[in-house]
Amino acid sequence: MRGRTGVFVGQFVFTAVCCSAGPFFLAVGWAAWHEGERWGLAVGAGGAVVTVLIPVMAAVATRRLHPRVTRGDHVRNGRTDRYADDTFVMWAPKSAPGPAGAHLVRADVLEASLVRYSPDGEATFTTHYGDYAPDEFTPVVGMRLRLHTDTEREVTGEWRVPSLCLSAVTAGRLAVLVDPAGDGDGGVTVHWPRSALLAGTRTCRVIDLDGRVTDVTRRTGRQLAQMRISREAGGVVMVGDTIDLRRLDERTAARYGAVAERARAHPEDRAPVTEPGEEARLLVDELPGEEGGFGHVGRGWARRGGHLVRARFLEMRGRTTFQDHGPVLDTVLRVQPADGSRPFDAALRLTVPMNYLALLNHTREAVLQVSPNGRSYDVDWTRTNLLAGVTTATVIAPDAREVRLPPRSDALWPLMNLLATHGLSNPGPVLDLRRRRTGAVAGAVLDVLRERGLTPAERRT
Repeated sequence: MRGRTGVFVGQFVFTAVCCSAGPFFLAVGWAAWHEGERWGLAVGAGGAVVTVLIPVMAAVATRRLHPRVTRGDHVRNGRTDRYADDTFVMWAPKSAPGPAGAHLVRADVLEASLVRYSPDGEATFTTHYGDYAPDEFTPVVGMRLRLHTDTEREVTGEWRVPSLCLSAVTAGRLAVLVDPAGDGDGGVTVHWPRSALLAGTRTCRVIDLDGRVTDVTRRTGRQLAQMRISREAGGVVMVGDTIDLRRLDERTAARYGAVAERARAHPEDRAPVTEPGEEARLLVDELPGEEGGFGHVGRGWARRGGHLVRARFLEMRGRTTFQDHGPVLDTVLRVQPADGSRPFDAALRLTVPMNYLALLNHTREAVLQVSPNGRSYDVDWTRTNLLAGVTTATVIAPDAREVRLPPRSDALWPLMNLLATHGLSNPGPVLDLRRRRTGAVAGAVLDVLRERGLTPAERRT
């Protein structure tokens, strides 16, 4: 992971080259004024303004390219105090309303593959106005769907998937509108915000008329019934991830209440985090974003007290700014300090890699690098993507035997901390204990693996 200082130096050099006229006119103006030319003062003043702007513009660009959580980012107005640790609120782009006579049903994703994603931004920031999900930054995914209609059938087609909703494809559950008069995939409209809800990516709670709170996340039958009522009513407002029946009109609240009564009389099991056959629809290898790895350790960072902590995304809100490898989102992170002190929430604007977004149904965790003074936190996407399962980690024992860690293995976090504590960089996902520099931690690494029931495979001959 490139350090913040390196990013600032690069941006400073780039800005200085682009604004090189500033120092030039400053020098010319100073020389002219020194020679008694009155116009030299005006020219020099203009050059001075441009010169002063160079570090300011470099700092602004660094903040965008390398966002950092500081005390100024802490959420202090209490707007997230009501959020439980397992809450995740997503503000996704709106979907097409679909035909008036269409039926809202569940569709299972049997297969998926990336068809097209080719923006021309060259990793720079691109902002669009009036278009929340521009086509050039919305991947096209080919899918084979099984529709749960009166007569179950399969359709195949290509659909644009907003980056924030890619995890619904991974989970394998979509909310779709089926037009009885349509033919083939032309009669199927995927409603992406509702799909993220049905997939369990976005959490959902309902407050009954008597004030009772019920978590309905991944209760797909109840959620579909609620979605149909909401669609017929013209929409129901979710405050965060909560629907409060006390705020609805009497008729809609009564219909929601009837659904709740049926659910209590006939309890529904939670749907799985992902439907069977995920390997046929997992897009992380096809989507842009950083490869996962055990991470880079800066010189002196660990020695001076730098360390890693975990955080969890509570909110993600879409914006109209994009980079090639992911959208720029307004996020809220709940940070768990390493010393066990009370967690705090921080609001941060981040470019979130698309391959990470595709796994939001599995995890919303992030890894942060803490500065030696403990005052700032940097999101480490290399370690975050390894922890999320974007990349599979492998440990090679000193005798050349291999341990392939399962995705999201609980061994990853202690291994990352072990390497960081010893000041060992390992940017990739393969930790080779045969190398001399890893010899000091080889025994401790193998102990971590043994404690979690992971043993090296027999050496290949």
